[in-house]
Formats: sequence, structure tokens, C-alpha cells
Amino acid sequence: MLQAIQAFLATPTPQAWIERALVEQDVLLVDHAHCEKKAASTALSLIYRYVDYPVLLNKMSRLAREELRHFEKVLALCKRRGVQYGHLSPARYADGLRKAVRTHEPARLVDLLIIGAFIEARSCERFAALAPHLDAELREFYEALVKAESRHYVDYLNLAKNISDEPIDDRVAYFAELEAELINTPDPAFRFHSGMPVEAVG
Repeated sequence: MLQAIQAFLATPTPQAWIERALVEQDVLLVDHAHCEKKAASTALSLIYRYVDYPVLLNKMSRLAREELRHFEKVLALCKRRGVQYGHLSPARYADGLRKAVRTHEPARLVDLLIIGAFIEARSCERFAALAPHLDAELREFYEALVKAESRHYVDYLNLAKNISDEPIDDRVAYFAELEAELINTPDPAFRFHSGMPVEAVG
């Protein structure tokens, strides 16, 4: 599955981001907790807005519960490590993707689901890239998350295919290019889904 995800993404995570992540593990943990919370919130918002898709309701309900469990686990990790969970300004990543969402239905829903697939795929790819460099506790946790995020990626992508009234290949390719640009261009804020660290560019 990891190979499929790496093929789905148009670019790998830059080595400069991995190097920054290894020295900013406290920030990474806090933002990771925010990401899990946002993922649960996104799933719930889809449940509230799109009540006419039974498969989506079931998948998103399960996903929201799993993301909240992950949120709790990251909070527990922060507590054990003496990391203070608090507010962080959001990354540009998700907003950068959502700016391209179409406004008519079901195209809007399809785009949101494709974006969900990219967010989960990028999370999975980054967990896998970081895991070999981490201490045993974090490595085990991130390796377990690779499996979960890969399931979520599949769920989002299959929902997009099944709900769309036309093939989604062109939209996937469009968002792949946009996502790669967000990952590879300079980003002033370091976050779990941030782009190239500015010091690596400057």
C-alpha cells in the first residue's frame, strides 16, 4: 500500500523537511494532534452536509472515531514527553488545496474527497519517512499510523470514484500537481503538512 501511495503522490517529501522535523519533534507532535482533530472534524462535517450518501455516512463515522482516538494518543504522547499542547497557526496546505474546490454538486463533494485522499496519503508517506529515524516509542506509533492512514486514503479515493458522475482521473492529476507545488515551494511555517523549510531554500 505504501508503494501505491508513493505513486499516487506527485512528489516525495523533501529531505530538508525530514531533517527539520527531526529537530522540531515537539512542534511536530503538537501539530500532529491538531491534524487528527481536524481530520475528525472534516469527517463529521461531511456527515452533516451530505446525508444522502449511506456509504459516505458509514465510512466517515468510522473515520471520525478513529481520528479522535489518534488525537487522544498524541495528547498522551505529549504529556509523557512534557510537550505542552496548545494553539498553532494552521498550515497553508489544506487551505491551498481547498481553494481549488469546485462550487457545484456533486463536483464539490468529489473534490473534497480527493483532497481528503491526498491529505491522508501525504500523512502516511511522512509517517513512513520519519519512522526509521525516531525513538522506539514514536517509531512504533508512526508505523501503526501508516496502516490507518492508508485505509483512510483508500476510503476517500473510492468514495470520490463512486460518487462522481464522471471519471476522476483529471481531477486527481490536477490536485496531485497542486499538492506537489505546496510540498516543494518555500513555506515560512513548519508544520506536519508544510512545504520546503525556508532556510533550506535561502
